[in-house]
Amino acid sequence: MRVTKYEHATLRADEAGKTLLIDPGVFTSPLDDLGGLVAIVLTHEHPDHWTPDQLDRILKAAPGTPIYGPQGVAAAAAGYDITVVNPGDTVTVEPFTLRFFGGRHEIIHSSMPTMDNVGVLVNDALYYPGDSYSVPKGVDVTLLAAPIGAPWLKIGEAMDFVLAVKPKRAFGTHDMTLSVAGRDMHRARLSWATEQNGGTFLALEPGDSDDI
Repeated sequence: MRVTKYEHATLRADEAGKTLLIDPGVFTSPLDDLGGLVAIVLTHEHPDHWTPDQLDRILKAAPGTPIYGPQGVAAAAAGYDITVVNPGDTVTVEPFTLRFFGGRHEIIHSSMPTMDNVGVLVNDALYYPGDSYSVPKGVDVTLLAAPIGAPWLKIGEAMDFVLAVKPKRAFGTHDMTLSVAGRDMHRARLSWATEQNGGTFLALEPGDSDDI
């Protein structure tokens, strides 16, 4: 399986000529080469993880593609056919098996309501937590997409998250709110955390891929 990072929170997985998209949001450039698209996962309802414009472009290229997300996404994207998934659910869309974890978005501030959020494990190898530090317990994660910049993120907590997951490899995502200096500093912190359990940190740029 080839995993490609795009701007901010968007990920693409390709396996056997089929494609899975995760969180195509407002900071991500329009996506192409979607003839093999079989599923879209939206971890939560914030616009940096999905927008109507992105979904419309994607569905025009790949009509009828199933979309999976928590109840909050179904409510926010009422004009789309969303299949609701919850923590503990498993969905198979060949050649991808999707396992869902978590349940809630990390708290930004006490004045702001919390919302649904699911982390997704793809083919028992790639894990992306959405906007959370939810650890997929009992899972040997090959590749972790680890958030490194957000209004809810404290870098020490992000380091603890990586230490808890113990991935073989990791890369930084959710990074468009950071300056280049801030991104590189946070990458260095997560690189240290990855290496503590014998893993390797990858400094992927938008368009870069890793093969699992």
